[in-house]
Amino acid sequence: MSDDHTHVQEFFGTRAADWDSRFPDDGPAYADAAAALGLREGDRVLDAGCGTGRALPPLRAAVGPSGVVLGADLTPAMLDAAARAGRDADGQLLLADVAALPLRSESLDAVFAAGLIAHLPDPAQNLRELARVVRPGGTLALFHPIGRAALAARQGRQITPDDLRAEPNLRALLAGSGWQMTSYVDEDERFLALAVRDS
Repeated sequence: MSDDHTHVQEFFGTRAADWDSRFPDDGPAYADAAAALGLREGDRVLDAGCGTGRALPPLRAAVGPSGVVLGADLTPAMLDAAARAGRDADGQLLLADVAALPLRSESLDAVFAAGLIAHLPDPAQNLRELARVVRPGGTLALFHPIGRAALAARQGRQITPDDLRAEPNLRALLAGSGWQMTSYVDEDERFLALAVRDS
């Protein structure tokens, strides 16, 4: 296991038990972001880096009982917290690295990724892996329940021009990874970038 993986597991593993109670008001933002994917009944969607699975209920509601919802995370404690919250009823939980997903190519219609991009060890390669498992024309939502400035303030840091989530940086990163950005919102109450997989 790489040092990046160990760091991610240690960081989130120690916070998993009380993660949801730290952010109790995020539910509506997750539901809105999941809706932005434009999912339909029967679609197949992955919540990449699902954590405690807060996106799984709105994703399940969007695809209905005939759809497929997967939640993949690298940290066992986060998946345990998702199961304790009953979210395994809304999607199948997978202990998996989004850099090497155990999924067939072009097997999904969409990927939802909340707070994931900042934790990717190789963002370009990892976004290519997400593109691999999505059909041409499928969608990607990169989401955070607060915007870049609010998150930086919470973390006691400044936003720099090389911030990966700045619109020009993210647009270029996505374009080089098999995606075309279709919308970008960075407001205090949410960050949401939508992209479509290249044909």
